[in-house]
Amino acid sequence: QVQLVESGGGLVQAGGSLRLSCVHSGRTFSYYGMAWFRQAPGKEREFVAAQNWSGTSTYYGDSVKGRFTISRDNAKNTVYLQMNSLKPEDTAVYYCAARETVGASTSASYYNYWGQGTQVTVSS
Repeated sequence: QVQLVESGGGLVQAGGSLRLSCVHSGRTFSYYGMAWFRQAPGKEREFVAAQNWSGTSTYYGDSVKGRFTISRDNAKNTVYLQMNSLKPEDTAVYYCAARETVGASTSASYYNYWGQGTQVTVSS
C-alpha cells in the first residue's frame, strides 16, 4: 500500500513563496505519475499540476501557470510544488496524488493514492 505524506504548508503573505513536498512510500516511485490538487472551503477540488514519471511531461491548471512549478526527485521518492507569487485565492488544502502508471493526468479520478493534505494560507 502506497502512502503519501505532504509537508511544507503554512501561512504566507501575498506575493510570497512556499515549497510543498510529498514523500511516496513505495519502492517503485519512478513508475508513478504524480500530481497536486487543492480544495478551498466550499469549493470543489481543483487540479493544480501533474508530471509523468520522468518529468518530461508537465501540466498546470490555468490559475497557477507561470507561478507554480512541479518537479520530482525519483532518488528521494519525492515530488515538489514550488509556489511563487502567491495570492489569497491560492488558500486551500493541497493534496498530493499518485497514479499507478508512468503518465500524468489532470483528472482526479485517475489517481489511486492521496495524501492527507497540507494547509496553505495566503494573507492579503
